Order: sequence, then structure tokens, then C-alpha cells
Amino acid sequence: MSALEGRRVMVTGGGGFLGSAVVRRLARSGASDVFVPRSADFDLRTAEGIARALATGRPDVVIHLAAVVGGIGANRENPGRFFYENAIMGIQLMEQSRLAGVGKFVQIGTVCSYPKYTAVPFIEDDLWNGYPEETNAPYGIAKKMLLVQGQAYRAQYGFNVIHLIPVNLYGPGDNFDPSSSHVIPALVRKCLEAVDSGSGHIDVWGTGSASREFLYVDDAARGIVLGAERYDGPEPINLGVGQEITIRELVHTIARLCGFTGEIRWDATKPDGQPRRALDTSRAKAQLGFQAQTSFEAGLAATIEWYRGRRARGDSMVTPR
Repeated sequence: MSALEGRRVMVTGGGGFLGSAVVRRLARSGASDVFVPRSADFDLRTAEGIARALATGRPDVVIHLAAVVGGIGANRENPGRFFYENAIMGIQLMEQSRLAGVGKFVQIGTVCSYPKYTAVPFIEDDLWNGYPEETNAPYGIAKKMLLVQGQAYRAQYGFNVIHLIPVNLYGPGDNFDPSSSHVIPALVRKCLEAVDSGSGHIDVWGTGSASREFLYVDDAARGIVLGAERYDGPEPINLGVGQEITIRELVHTIARLCGFTGEIRWDATKPDGQPRRALDTSRAKAQLGFQAQTSFEAGLAATIEWYRGRRARGDSMVTPR
């Protein structure tokens, strides 16, 4: 029997890429009522919007996924907005949830909170060993503030707050808007558009030397629901696969799966971002019994086929709400 069976769960950001997968997973866990406060109806950046969402959903558990986020370009253009909106939304939501008597608060952090030169693989205890990579530091620090808040609330109020840190996500339903997408959807879009137009090349930011780790969205959702069901502790937990791939390898893999055979042009004047990202996932295995199950090639193939279908229907600007 799931610990969520018969319980009311509010999922902020539940209409988005990861949130939709979490909502689907919750339905399988037996949660009696899953409430998703839509941004059009509840502005979670305001105290009034949060109060109305909590009064409407009356949750036993809050899973806070809502975030203002984007790739390197979006982070460079919106550092103030990304810091303020992520921080104010999480701080107020956690406080009002505590006051409303919510039984458990699941805070979703970000791998961007880790220091720029963290030893690989990233261990949760290394979160405070330096400053995050500059292009996404405001976002990463805003999320890390919520880790501190949760630990402080647990210590003073006995509030059951947990903090989960998923690595870079990908999968069907991702954001393919070129102004805000992350690396995998951005590359998939570029390759498919080049194939369709007959272009002989694509342009890619950076040198290709940086590495990243990617977690399939359904695996991430399963890890988050396991955390909601099983974990009650102050220490953050990484959610990942424990393997990294260089951006150069990633580009060639996506090009092959998309059928693009042209030239890949690297723009070394653009930033690579954090040099390496790969997580130690041993705590997730020990505390949650979580291990990723989707192979990278299978996940990429599913993502590409999903986006091909959307393009065929004339919807190439897929931005989750």
C-alpha cells in the first residue's frame, strides 16, 4: 500500500513537462485527489494566490515543481527574474503550507545549485563547497535557499520538508521553444528543421567539451513520488542515472537519431556552461530504492518521435504550461 493512498496532493507546475509526468505517477500511487493550481487562476508568486490554492486544494502533501527556468541563454537574459520569482514563490508556499497544516512538503531543487567545479560525481554533501556556474547561479541559489528553509522549518517546527535534486531532464512533452528550451529539445529541433529544409549544417553553442547527465522524465517522476511516499529526512537527495555524456557526443547521437548527416558547426564564442555534471545517486538508491530504468537511446528516440508527431500536426513551438 502506498503512503499516498487516500491522501490529497497539490502539485504546483503540474501542467508542465515534469509535473504532468508526476501527476500521472500519482494516479498510479492511489492518491485520492490530485490538485494542480493553474497559473492562469493562481499566481503562486503572490501570497494571495498561494492562499487561494491551498484553500482550494486542501492538500495533505504539496509537491512544489513550479519554476521559472530556461537554458543558458534564458538564464543570462533573466537573472533577476529567475532569482526573485523562484525564491519568492517557494519561500511563501512553504510558509503558508506549514501554517495550513500540510503534512509533507516535497521541494524540487536543481542541479544548477551545485558549485561550478564540484568534484564528479556530485555528492549531496558538496552543495556548499563553492559558487554555482555563473550563467545559472541566480536560479540555482534561489532553489538552494529553499533547501535551507526546509531544513530550518524541520528543525524549529517539525515540518516534514524534503528536498530532491533531479539532474537535467528530457522526454516527450519537453519545451521546444528555442527562446527557453534546454539542450536536448533545442538540438532535436535544430536537427529536424535542418533535415526538413535540406540545410547542410547546424550551429551549436560552445565547444562540445562540457558534459551533462540526463534523466528521462518518467524516471524522474517515479523518483519524486517515491520521495513523497518514503523519505522523511533533512538531507537532499540526488535523482539521476549516474552517467555523463559530453555535449559533442550528445549532438552526434541526436543528429544520427534524427537522420541529420550535415556539418555540425561549433560556436566557441558562446558559453559551455558548467564544465561537467554527473550525480552520485547512491543516496536515492539507499533511501528511496530508486534507480533510473530508461536507456538513454530509448529515451531520446521516444522524445524525437513525440516531437516529430507534434511538428506533423503543425505544433513545433511546444511550451508546457
